[in-house]
Amino acid sequence: MLRCGLLGEKLAHSYSPAIHRRLGDYEYRLIEKAPNELETFLSSDDFDALNVTIPYKKAVMPYCAALSDTARRIGSVNTIVRRGDGTLYGDNTDAYGFACMIKSSGIRVEGAKALVLGSGGACATVTAVLREMGVGETVVISRGGEDNYDNLSRHADAELIVNTTPVGMYPNCIASPLDLTQFPLCRGVLDLIYNPRRTGLILQAEALGIPCESGLVMLVAQAKRAAELFTGRGIDDAVIGRIVGDLRAEMENIVLVGMPGSGKSTIAAALGELTGRRVLDSDEEIVRRAGKSIPELFAESGEESFRELESAVLRELGKASGLIIATGGGAVLREENYAALHQNGTIIHLRRALSELPIAGRPLSQTKGVEELWNARRERYERFADHVVDNNAAAQSVAEAILEVLR
Repeated sequence: MLRCGLLGEKLAHSYSPAIHRRLGDYEYRLIEKAPNELETFLSSDDFDALNVTIPYKKAVMPYCAALSDTARRIGSVNTIVRRGDGTLYGDNTDAYGFACMIKSSGIRVEGAKALVLGSGGACATVTAVLREMGVGETVVISRGGEDNYDNLSRHADAELIVNTTPVGMYPNCIASPLDLTQFPLCRGVLDLIYNPRRTGLILQAEALGIPCESGLVMLVAQAKRAAELFTGRGIDDAVIGRIVGDLRAEMENIVLVGMPGSGKSTIAAALGELTGRRVLDSDEEIVRRAGKSIPELFAESGEESFRELESAVLRELGKASGLIIATGGGAVLREENYAALHQNGTIIHLRRALSELPIAGRPLSQTKGVEELWNARRERYERFADHVVDNNAAAQSVAEAILEVLR
């Protein structure tokens, strides 16, 4: 069996093994090496083929006896294959991956003025592909260069924005390198980050109606091309979309919002039984952290203090992947909670008839009444929700209906 893997310095959150398991019958492991271990490893015979990630895409080049035209042109290697004579051949499949990302997005790049954020290793790949695909002008934005984040106004006519920086990457997910409202002509946003599903930049693009794509397509596409180099066999391009769909389904949280008493905790538990996913309840997490019940928190500190604690909890839960999250009835009251929940999640509005909503142990339902709460929150639930599911049947049936919607 071929011995393959991903070479890098810190690889704890890599999705590459999950992707390569779907691409071919070969061993694929994470290979973490410190810089002073690189030469010894590359000079050994402990591998047959490698993917290479930061910070070694340039450092491995001297160990390659031959380079592909793409790797030589871009000046970095992310795929290494041991040839029959034992020497190493270096290629760059990131260029193929980024080109697939553009095509998948449906964004028209020909003739556009493009801002490429970041001058690191990915920048060279991105600018090379953009030129090949007919972009009119490419401007690299860096922290200390002539074009930087302090003079972005000179490029307000940019039509395409590509983020190659780590700003917005897990765990600082909601951060964004710039404000898209500064670019009224922008018609496309590409963010190479794939964790979280939606960075702050992607969330803002969605809110503004700007076509956008995150980095998972690029990650899967470059892996597909690397697998072809590993094995010497072609792989149908259709596999890219299938793997992206599978990974997004696994990665994204299922988030339940809805009125107090709409059954979010019960349905979350049923979803957990059906999927095997971990279930977390934001109200339970608030109680755990505070050491007090929710009625006690309202009585002692008031609603505003409770909402502060709720937002802090939702920011933490929303960063995770593959969870089922039941939220409190008022989670939709703060706009910041939308980004926290949507960055890695699909939000389901669980709806139940007002007459069926219990009020015991729910301070606001008791003091204001469920009809007043609904009238005040209805637009918020609609704003947050990706899908609406009625909770008028047995818990398992409702959970199955949610999974069907997600499919």
